[in-house]
Amino acid sequence: MKKYYLTLLLATSLFSSNAQSLYEPAVFTDAQRLGKIRQALPAVEKLVEEEFKKNKFPGLAYGIIVDGELLHTKSFGYTDIARKTPASEKSLFRIASMSKSVTAMAILKLRDEGKLRLDDPVQQYIPELKKTPALTVDAPLITIRHLLTHAAGFPEDNPWGDRQLAISDMTFLKMLNKGVSLSNPPGIAYEYSNMGFAMLGRIITVVSKMPYQTYIDQNIFKPLGMTQTFWEYAKVPADLLAHGYRWENEKWSEEKLLHDGAYGAMGGLITSIEDFSKYMAFHQAAWPPRSEAGSGPISRSSVREMHQPANFASLVTNTKADGKPYSIATAYAYGLRWTKDSDDIMTVGHSGGLPGFGSNWRILPEYGIGVVSYMNLTYANANALNTKIIDLLRVQADFHKRQLPVSKVLAQRKEEIIKVLRDWNRANQYPIFAENFFPDHSQAIRKKASDELFARIGKIVRVGELVPENQLRGAFIMEGEKGKVQVYFTLSPEKPALIQQLDLREIQ
Repeated sequence: MKKYYLTLLLATSLFSSNAQSLYEPAVFTDAQRLGKIRQALPAVEKLVEEEFKKNKFPGLAYGIIVDGELLHTKSFGYTDIARKTPASEKSLFRIASMSKSVTAMAILKLRDEGKLRLDDPVQQYIPELKKTPALTVDAPLITIRHLLTHAAGFPEDNPWGDRQLAISDMTFLKMLNKGVSLSNPPGIAYEYSNMGFAMLGRIITVVSKMPYQTYIDQNIFKPLGMTQTFWEYAKVPADLLAHGYRWENEKWSEEKLLHDGAYGAMGGLITSIEDFSKYMAFHQAAWPPRSEAGSGPISRSSVREMHQPANFASLVTNTKADGKPYSIATAYAYGLRWTKDSDDIMTVGHSGGLPGFGSNWRILPEYGIGVVSYMNLTYANANALNTKIIDLLRVQADFHKRQLPVSKVLAQRKEEIIKVLRDWNRANQYPIFAENFFPDHSQAIRKKASDELFARIGKIVRVGELVPENQLRGAFIMEGEKGKVQVYFTLSPEKPALIQQLDLREIQ
């Protein structure tokens, strides 16, 4: 059912003579927004320090990335307890499954270059998979897209998959040659699969004709200037390498570090807050869609494709501290986890966990904000920490969505609306209204309703800036001597786009 609002137009007599020239922003400026975030940083640091102590993390490093810049970073504890090596933004932690989105990006780069298709059968590149019979007669072939979205039908394999990190390519192919156990036919369910991402690594190797690690180093990390990201811990400078620990019997015991291998594509990367922030900045830069030239390993549109929910995972409802219900929907995208909550806030990112390590990164694409955290404790819940950081910023920084660029047609229609509203009696003579506009509500009804509303708020003295919702929908504020009105309008899909809906509501 279509939702209707009272559709209104302003009467000529309600405008002051200079209303058209007076504008003010309806949202924070970038400087105001950044200032509010900076003011919240001491509270963030205090929160993280408390979590560090409470959870007995040996070491912890985190960073906050705003509009493509590492705005704030802080570290606590040690990356090597025996040597008392302090953690820092340069410390190199194993980030485990945070690696998955990098693998997905490499797949999309190969796709964009025409070297593979996402709906290609996996067995086209890994013939060993032919040894696995379909679970049901009507099951489709497993595709690359299935692997990217955890929809291939492989069983959830945490923590078994973590222990496969160092196996060789030969061992991996022998494993596949024996056949794989399936839990579902492809394409009907979400089930997290490290094996699936190991297969993506194999596909990168086959298509690029070089080890997937080399391909990703050359085609993703190098263009982004990521010079301190590694696959093999033995190649990491000893004074920067984070050692992993487990908390048992009221003490830390060191975990054995795992070498790089065939499963590295699902979770092998070792990197710093400083270096990974460059990768996060690239993801942030994909939003909002715009016409200016881009740069980087893949196009902005392909990055945004990575962020789209592709395989529904869960819907969880909880209650906030104030007693209000709160829901969050989760889906898997391409090597990324997508969420949207009941406050309409979308996040994209991924957690990581291996023996000795826990990590999480997350960006809020519409807000230009990202958080990344590393801990060197087995399966540390970095996701919980980042959630608390984001919730704190939401309250204390009161951050707002970044304003979209205003399209030419939207700006033009706003100015035409203002001109028309100066002479309501001639409104039906202006060629800016769609076919439905006057049949939906007659000119007389619109005039009567607007007269009643603006009699309450008085003469219009100021018109605010247009805040677009998208390229064909937006709103602006009109301020009267005794109140304010929000003007909301939408344009039709025809060419040129015409005004199909125009709503006004009184606001405080």
